[in-house]
Amino acid sequence: MSETTSPSRRDFLRQAAAASALSASAIPAVHGGVDETIQVALVGAGGRGTGAAEDALSARSGQMKLVAMADVFDFKLKRSHQTLAGGGQKAKVDVPPERRFIGFDGYKKAMDCLKKDDIVILTTPLAFRAVMFEYAIQKGLNVFMEKPVTGDGPSSRRMLALAEEATKKNLKCGVGLMVRHCRGRMELKKRIEDGEIGDIVSMRAYRMHGAVGSAFSRARKAEPNTAGMSEILYQINRFHSFLWASGGLFSDFYIHQIDETSWMKGAWPVKAVASGGRHYRGDAVDQNFDNYSVEYTYPDGTKLFFFGRTMAGARSEMTSYVHGSKGSAVVSTSGHTPGRVRTWRGHKMTQEELIWAFPQPEPNPYREEWNDLVDAIRENKPYNEVKRGVEASLVTSMGRMAAHTAQEITFDQMLNCSHEFAPGLDKLEGPDSPAPLQPDADGKYPIPQPGVLKDREY
Repeated sequence: MSETTSPSRRDFLRQAAAASALSASAIPAVHGGVDETIQVALVGAGGRGTGAAEDALSARSGQMKLVAMADVFDFKLKRSHQTLAGGGQKAKVDVPPERRFIGFDGYKKAMDCLKKDDIVILTTPLAFRAVMFEYAIQKGLNVFMEKPVTGDGPSSRRMLALAEEATKKNLKCGVGLMVRHCRGRMELKKRIEDGEIGDIVSMRAYRMHGAVGSAFSRARKAEPNTAGMSEILYQINRFHSFLWASGGLFSDFYIHQIDETSWMKGAWPVKAVASGGRHYRGDAVDQNFDNYSVEYTYPDGTKLFFFGRTMAGARSEMTSYVHGSKGSAVVSTSGHTPGRVRTWRGHKMTQEELIWAFPQPEPNPYREEWNDLVDAIRENKPYNEVKRGVEASLVTSMGRMAAHTAQEITFDQMLNCSHEFAPGLDKLEGPDSPAPLQPDADGKYPIPQPGVLKDREY
């Protein structure tokens, strides 16, 4: 008896992608007994998760369907589902009540709704990234995860090991550093490598604005809508305020410009020195500083000067620049998109010195990162951004720790730092589980003490 083999779902997805390039006609949903639709589960239904799901469903290379959602907050899940079910991709949303999961084990239930080679979106606070990534790998799922992916040394080491495991299983993994997928920045990177502005001699980046996200928090009983929450749910809801949950505002918001300038340099910094402080904070109990200044040093001695400020009434700026021996470039003109990248012959950055500017309008990098991930899945191309995402997260944490301790922090010190912010998150059983950080009798939390605590941040 002759033996026949059936094509794998991944083989079919690759063949379907090739066929779509040859024909404008729609490919049937089922061909040869294999469904070409890539199913998606959303774990973490806040604003970023909702946006990521919308971008996923908008991917250009074939059929996508959202089939499951999970969060620890019912109100967030309801709001997210309502937004997606009423949005531009509503025809691709199929999440009935029985596939909407609430609770700390909801991520497992949502992933259990998927088939091998489907995609799970992980957009919870970063503290849960490794726990959920490990389960996704066990299930054979492709993954998109929000940045940052780690906030301390132990979780970075764990995620690096998981990244290797995902690669061995040929899983496709994207990380939400979408600037790396910006077509204008990709062209800028090539021009810098080709010597258009000479050798890079320094870089500088700024992220300065008023209060953002949940970065500044008052005590749980004083915050609107959180007085009745358990301590751990309060901290998850206000995750930007707590280093264990987010790496603080520094990691969550500043990672983009630290990553994009390091990308242009083609290297990661090896050490950082920094300063920072808290001003005009009133009754705030979060762990953040409201201003940071960091000097990053690269292997060849080149510097990146990063300035972050979160302060009402102060001047706002969100830009990144590269200075070379023959000219200069802007990586981000005013936010993430559009980048409006340009190069100049000098450093005054005037119209008279302009060499090149990327044509406008430019493609949306939030959509392009999904196009690239889904293309890799359908064409079965190697695709794993997790190692790079961990390195970007680690370098960001290095600058944060340098400010919080007032010490020089090296890459290796950050990677091997023993201070784990939130061990045991895989053992959480419910909303009354103990939080990784406990307030004192006045509802205040430990904060960094530069020069006093030198080998840990709190």
